[in-house]
Amino acid sequence: MTDRIVILTGAGLSAESGLDTFRSAGGVWSQVRLEDVATPEAFARDPARVHAFYNARRQGAAAVDPNAAHKALARLQKNHPGAVTIVTQNVDSLHEAAGAQVIHMHGQLDQALCAACNHRWPAPIEMQPHQTCPNCGQQTTRPDIVWFGEIPYHMERIDAVLSDATLFAAIGTSGQVYPAAGFVEIAAAAGARTIELTLEPSAVSQLFDETDHRKATEAVPAWVDRLLAG
Repeated sequence: MTDRIVILTGAGLSAESGLDTFRSAGGVWSQVRLEDVATPEAFARDPARVHAFYNARRQGAAAVDPNAAHKALARLQKNHPGAVTIVTQNVDSLHEAAGAQVIHMHGQLDQALCAACNHRWPAPIEMQPHQTCPNCGQQTTRPDIVWFGEIPYHMERIDAVLSDATLFAAIGTSGQVYPAAGFVEIAAAAGARTIELTLEPSAVSQLFDETDHRKATEAVPAWVDRLLAG
């Protein structure tokens, strides 16, 4: 039987491209309080500060390239005979730069969103509070990022593919942020084999059938080679 593969990726995948992780020692949330830059309340309180935070991250993401792990997952998606669905918690576009199609459950840095009419458009490299929505003209533009306290995107679609998966992999994730941390349980309940590929054990490592704690650029290409070899 050809596997139906669902892959969850997190910040550890893009770390080797030069992007900061969030929950590791020295990560983003050790340097700035998420309550100050990553909640709807923070944006209402100080939109300029929130925009400045995401402007810096957008500039950083635009300056790096996909690594060997991103490229391996794109190769798997292209060459595997069955379905390969990649769901990412990452807000960079490195998967797409490598040639993959992905579901962004936490939004994208390179997209802007109007809080008034829900229109989306490519974000400029720097966003400012005074900028207006190109659709409705209101000064209600924000980064198209799912903040803490908001519902992740595409959850119905994600639940459907998890429930139909025969193989589930989590790559570069901390296992601390829900609902993504619970995906392994949904897939396992549906009968899928499960594997975690992370540099350090995640908070839910014990739930996986198999773990590989090498660097993503080592572990992921080797895993993909194994899958494609049959």
